[in-house]
Amino acid sequence: MGCATCSSDDGEVAAGCQNNGSCSTGGCNKLNSFDWLSNMDRPIQTFCDIVEIRFKNGRKEFFRNSNDLDITTGDAVVVDVPNGHHLGHVSLMGELVKLQMRKKHVKDNDDIKAIYRIATPKDTEKYREVKNREMPTMYRSREIIHELKLQMKLTDVEFQADNGKATFYYSAEERVDFRELIKRLAGEFKIRVEMRQISLRQEAGRLGGIGSCGRELCCSTWLTDFKSVSTQAARYQNLSLNPGKLSGQCGRLKCCLNYELDTYMDALKDIPEVTKPLLTLRGPARLQKTDIFRKTMWFGYADDNNWYPVSTERVQEIIALNKKGQKVDALTVDEEIASSPQQDTLLNSDLAQMDKKFSKGNKKKTNKKKKWNNRKRKTSGNRANSNQAPKGKKQ
Repeated sequence: MGCATCSSDDGEVAAGCQNNGSCSTGGCNKLNSFDWLSNMDRPIQTFCDIVEIRFKNGRKEFFRNSNDLDITTGDAVVVDVPNGHHLGHVSLMGELVKLQMRKKHVKDNDDIKAIYRIATPKDTEKYREVKNREMPTMYRSREIIHELKLQMKLTDVEFQADNGKATFYYSAEERVDFRELIKRLAGEFKIRVEMRQISLRQEAGRLGGIGSCGRELCCSTWLTDFKSVSTQAARYQNLSLNPGKLSGQCGRLKCCLNYELDTYMDALKDIPEVTKPLLTLRGPARLQKTDIFRKTMWFGYADDNNWYPVSTERVQEIIALNKKGQKVDALTVDEEIASSPQQDTLLNSDLAQMDKKFSKGNKKKTNKKKKWNNRKRKTSGNRANSNQAPKGKKQ
């Protein structure tokens, strides 16, 4: 998810947006928020001094620019955190920060920490050295968890820039007693340890990946609020209840099942509920398929393999008549169309065309064989007559 000017020139060096190698609109960041006010002059009377800072794996928090630092989107800054300092990158500035705070229910009060300074080369170098400890620490921590036989999955480790604290992200189905684990980790790595439990959807968002649609996971690119997804969403959309197809990489139902659910719910308001077969003079007709957006319902008889399309208005009329104890002559208003063999040709037109094609080909072949056989008979008869002597003459 990068902008057009962030592509590389020769395949080696990124061109960047002329803003310290990052996108000024935030389009190159994980879980980005597009700043569509970046090219507009900001009003002085409504200046917002709160800045959104991005940390590892898209984690974002809000900090106050109390020192009036001249910072832009993408700058590395050193911020105040409990018991130390941390290094992050500016992901959003200006008036849109207020909207993000309102969306995430963050209040503008004294609890918001301040930005110390713009990161120096020394701060950046130290931060890189600290990040190099994360992978070995995670591997060793997983070995300790296996030794303690804890039912938990360690997903990620994030070190603070001052190398004094590390946050361990894990997921677990049940409650875990990790008091002994904290002692082992703090004694081996000589740091303060914070255990933070995350859900399986958050775990998939931190790890990232490609979904079944071929695009990057929504939870790792833009989705931050995870709403509950139930199997009713699949039923309303007439999807097969196959867990392998409905589940995402997190093992839970896909979040995208809720995207079009409201549209289907509005369309289903005009669809009648058919709980039993429709009664006709031909026999009971059972519901086979429903086309929600075309307002068409397909019914079939027990002695017929064809399905007959019926409009939702007509279905409501038949249900009302059946409740009164009356049977209709046919499913559709025009009885001739419903009972004519044209329905078979329309539904099975491809099979009928194949039958005609091969039947014509067989007739041609049989006609050719008959003609060839007749020619053979004529030629053989002529030869036999020429070899016989004429009558009345002696040889």
